Amino acid sequence: MILTGLLYLLALSLILGVIHGITPDEHTWPITFSYAVGSGTVKGGGKAGLLFSTGFTLQRALMSEIAYFIFVGFLSQPLFNGIVYVIVGIVMAITGAYILNKGVYLHWHWLEKKLAVILKIHAKNSEYQKKELQHKANPACCTENTQYKTIPMKMAFVHGVIAGFGFGAFALILFTSITPAMPTPWLAWLPGFLFGVGTMITQIIIGSGLMLLLTKTKKLTKKGINFLTKYISGNMLYYGGIAFTLAGFLIILFPAITSYGIPTSINIPNLDSIDISFALVITVILVIGSASYFKGLEKAEKLGFVEKHNPKKARALLKKI
Repeated sequence: MILTGLLYLLALSLILGVIHGITPDEHTWPITFSYAVGSGTVKGGGKAGLLFSTGFTLQRALMSEIAYFIFVGFLSQPLFNGIVYVIVGIVMAITGAYILNKGVYLHWHWLEKKLAVILKIHAKNSEYQKKELQHKANPACCTENTQYKTIPMKMAFVHGVIAGFGFGAFALILFTSITPAMPTPWLAWLPGFLFGVGTMITQIIIGSGLMLLLTKTKKLTKKGINFLTKYISGNMLYYGGIAFTLAGFLIILFPAITSYGIPTSINIPNLDSIDISFALVITVILVIGSASYFKGLEKAEKLGFVEKHNPKKARALLKKI
């Protein structure tokens, strides 16, 4: 039972990282995408994203370990899974609603800004840093002086570590609800690490591949891609949050529900039955995620976030094939 609960909490950390990776901000896919498009190479974009998110992942793992010792005493109580689901669900829903209504991810950058100045990545009161934190500039491909000069790759790693100090809803869920549930301090770094890995996976896939594919096959503009990713992540957080909250209350009211499951005949732990936790994962990732992708694509096209047909450009592309 302890192992099963642990595996689901770790899976939840990874899923939150994946959703975070979909959300466009200063340490997710726009870094890789902008770099890849600007340099003209998917490989270059993937490398920048990998180094940046590696720094971010290590920072999240360290902060996860620290958070364990801060919060473990507050949440060591029965029915913890149900309480975690309710807290996670409410924060997810609020964050999703904010993204859908405001178009940006709610988080705070005070410490991140201070560290960037101390390490001389940005000057004090830098206008470029403001644009970066407003998600209007790309920290992995640009410098203070120019929007096109590529910064050294090693700086992408350092910047990734600093970006991890931006605090928002995902960090709140991770450090106050999931990390304290780890059975031992030796495992307390894992939620932060898996969150970073989830962000990294999404960033590399979206930044280096999917977004370039969307610009070529679906002809989405940069605004269209921003709209689509915000629509997907907003819906996954909002409706997924509602699902997690309801599941949490069910577990609190009826603890025995966690022991029920539909056998699948698959002799693999956590896949041998469909229980409430597995159903939540399928609902958030497959059902809500897939539906949001197709609906968001349709909305983006209706809003005119697509490139107009250019016969000369089309013929030029055909010659290259």
